[in-house]
Amino acid sequence: MSRIALGKITAPVGIKGEVRVYPYLDQARFSDIEKVSVGNAAPVRLVKFRADKNMLVIKLEGTDDRNAAEELRNRELFLPDGETLDLGEDNYFIEELIGSAVKSPSGELLGVLKDVISRSFQDLYEVEKPDGGSFLIPAVKDLISDVDIENKVITVTLPEGLTDL
Repeated sequence: MSRIALGKITAPVGIKGEVRVYPYLDQARFSDIEKVSVGNAAPVRLVKFRADKNMLVIKLEGTDDRNAAEELRNRELFLPDGETLDLGEDNYFIEELIGSAVKSPSGELLGVLKDVISRSFQDLYEVEKPDGGSFLIPAVKDLISDVDIENKVITVTLPEGLTDL
């Protein structure tokens, strides 16, 4: 699996080196993280974090003023190479899902998962159809019957006509 992206730094906060982060995973998961890499830089200690609506405000070791925080703007946070994070049941890293075959319960190939569009209310799965078109599936349990990461197959039960939108 490729590096695990945790979020994107959007802006500095205050004058003490804190930055605002748009998280790619549940905010509570950050309590399990000790070190992060900003872009391709060496890992640094995550000193503290707090939730701020749908964002996080974090403080990284060595980022002690607004100027240093400004240099981190628009850069992604990653888990250090080789580290993993247990997401718990029914939660997956986007990298694990991309490229999965999307099938109906009867095994009919509906397409291949091309992208996951993260939204605050729910993710959307963008599926590329065999004919080249695409459609979106809300990532909710009522529609996603099974996710088999090992075999890269997602089984979905869709309302009639959803693939034609």
